[in-house]
Amino acid sequence: MNASFQDKGITVFERGWLSSNNVLLASDSGGEAVLVDSGYASHAEQTVALVRNALKGRRLDRVINTHLHSDHCGGNHALQQAFGCGIDVPSGEVNKVDAWDETGLTYRATGQQCPRFRRTGSIASGDELVHSGSHWRVLAAPGHDPESVVLYEPDLQLLISADALWGNGFGVVFPELLGEPGFNDVRRTLEMLAGLRVRWVIPGHGSPFDDFEPAIARAFKRLHGLSADPAKHARHAAKVLIKFHLLEVQACSVQELNRWLDRVPYVAMTHREHFASVGMRAWRIDLLNELASSGALSIDGTLVRNT
Repeated sequence: MNASFQDKGITVFERGWLSSNNVLLASDSGGEAVLVDSGYASHAEQTVALVRNALKGRRLDRVINTHLHSDHCGGNHALQQAFGCGIDVPSGEVNKVDAWDETGLTYRATGQQCPRFRRTGSIASGDELVHSGSHWRVLAAPGHDPESVVLYEPDLQLLISADALWGNGFGVVFPELLGEPGFNDVRRTLEMLAGLRVRWVIPGHGSPFDDFEPAIARAFKRLHGLSADPAKHARHAAKVLIKFHLLEVQACSVQELNRWLDRVPYVAMTHREHFASVGMRAWRIDLLNELASSGALSIDGTLVRNT
């Protein structure tokens, strides 16, 4: 993937699931050096090193965030400190960022961290970003997050899809966890994406892929299953939050994990809305056992480990 687009000044840093993929737009012919998404806070030092190595002495001018979940913007602060770069966020998030509303930005609700950064600009659906002869269209892509956008370059037929489309689905539909409609937004976003001519997709997580139409079909199939069974989606989301935490800490005691879960509002809301007939602790044990059965973690006595 990188080799295919190196002549267009596009480099993809494929990250693990704790951090989103990063896309560096930096042509040898000059112009702005722009990074799309910056990963999670615990990988910020690595993010700066990756960007610095790729730029070979050039300055990073700007970071563009597709949305403001912590795994996509957690490196913003470190990049701004290292390069003095500008940062553009989706226009609907401007007030939350300027006031640094950690509740509105979901960092408290998910139990995740994001060092405060300074926004210098914003992007909105309908904007066009011109870079080294390429014209990137900003397209609204609500669903996983109400303010999320994707970037599309029609001449290259290249889509930076963030968490709106992965090789096998899409990201957790967080509005649904709050009791707000989100599945219909996912459907409309997938329909919009299906109308584009796309040769390559750079997703927010996972390897870039070129089987766009089958991926759209897989995403619609997943959406149908989850929207028909919201409790299944909620259970999946709770397990994603646990797995994300273990990706960060790698190992902790069951007691420590429960103390963390006690502080995560999304977990309490999910239990209350969908699983109130089961005791909270029993429900959490079920989640851990399911994650262990799938190989996502291991339990050794009272110690929980990421695998």
